[in-house]
Amino acid sequence: MSNSKQQQEQINIELDEKIAEGIYSNLAIINHSSSEFVLDFVSIMPGIPKAKVKSRIVLTPQHAKRLLKAIGENIHRFEQAHGEIKDSEQPPIPLNFGPAGQA
Repeated sequence: MSNSKQQQEQINIELDEKIAEGIYSNLAIINHSSSEFVLDFVSIMPGIPKAKVKSRIVLTPQHAKRLLKAIGENIHRFEQAHGEIKDSEQPPIPLNFGPAGQA
């Protein structure tokens, strides 16, 4: 591949300080319609009956499938380097979002 073509295909991605800090989440809620997937990331604290959505990502079905594949590949590489990720039993979390709606 020529050097100029390689430069044209590069994407410059910026990451500002606030976004770089990240948001902790221990619960993801996924909903979908015929045209999009909605991923809500929540941080639930033990003993506190209320939690807020900290971040929402909306994806096309094609991008949701690419994300699933990318996460699967990264989990595979992580487990090869660090061993199997153990899945622990979690008690069911009763969720209440108020009136039901669609994305």
